[in-house]
Amino acid sequence: MLTRLKQMLIKEFIQVFRDKRTRILLFAPPIVQMLIFGYAATYEIHHVATVVLDLDHSQESRELVSRFTSSPYFDVQHQLTDSRQVKDLIDRGQATVALQINPGFAEDLRKGQTAPLQVIVDATNSNTALIASGYINQIALGFAKDYQQDRINRISPQLTDRIPNVQLEPRPWYNPDLRSRWFFVPGIVGSLTLVLVVNLTAFAVVREREIGTLEQIMVTPIRPAEFILGKTLPFFLIGLLDVSLIAVVGTLWFQVPFRGQLWVLFAGAILFLLCMLGVGLLISTISATQQQALVTSFFFIMPAITFSGFGFPISTMPQWLQYLTYASPLRYFLIVLRGTYLKGVGMDILWPQMLAMFCLGLGLLTLAVLRFHKALD
Repeated sequence: MLTRLKQMLIKEFIQVFRDKRTRILLFAPPIVQMLIFGYAATYEIHHVATVVLDLDHSQESRELVSRFTSSPYFDVQHQLTDSRQVKDLIDRGQATVALQINPGFAEDLRKGQTAPLQVIVDATNSNTALIASGYINQIALGFAKDYQQDRINRISPQLTDRIPNVQLEPRPWYNPDLRSRWFFVPGIVGSLTLVLVVNLTAFAVVREREIGTLEQIMVTPIRPAEFILGKTLPFFLIGLLDVSLIAVVGTLWFQVPFRGQLWVLFAGAILFLLCMLGVGLLISTISATQQQALVTSFFFIMPAITFSGFGFPISTMPQWLQYLTYASPLRYFLIVLRGTYLKGVGMDILWPQMLAMFCLGLGLLTLAVLRFHKALD
């Protein structure tokens, strides 16, 4: 058995690495995608296109506008003179935020009254609109607090120390600077691994069937179990190597800290790869051509990433969809990745995720092997 399995493995590695293009495609695209997605996938916003319509033309209004001008989150591009210009610029996509300061803004402040600031936000991208609104609120509150403090100092300095105040002292754990890239980079490691291993496994077996070599192999003394093992083991090793490369690039290039233990990370990676090998093998049994395998793998990959919590919190999904997320191995692997990277937790915390991936992997591989035997018959 070992001799036949050895020959099968040699055949697979020769077939994979004999083509220069294939060698490049196995390792270069995941690294390039890690670099691209690492920069592109972020919740942070900077230099939001902003226009200002100042109808008050007072010292106070200019002070407020200067706070937006000096902020790295907003890029004040135009000072408007007519409210009709606001709609035109937002419709053309040349502005995302418009600030309108109405006449009497400074007068209301000097009287100690509430001075309204109208903010118009293009909410086509709700995430950008929500984050931008939060930054605007912080700037406006900071301006109001400073103006109020300055007014009290001028009118009645003795009241300054007697005014009660609540000071927020945030203590963000594991990600002190709240960098969204630290959240996304470990997720990209899992997502790229899923896409790579599923496609490699599904296409390799289907290609054998499509070109007619599968039947030739099965008439040899090799057993079906040996064929399956010989076909999947190379892609398991390639997948493990790709996980290592992607993780190293993400850690060193994007400076994402790794606080956990390597053996815990690789234990999770091994269990996740077994799940993806089972999925790829299962896809190969229901696909007669590579085109069918492509469509079927796409049908699996997109929901698996969506239900994993990679970009959207699972808790915000409808309850019935939250139950479906338990069937996605990527959900558990992302918890392992982020837990080992950012929190530094060990197996005593992550064992439920490891157990879930083990059960899913065992079930998927068993189903795939049984289905593969039936397909051969």
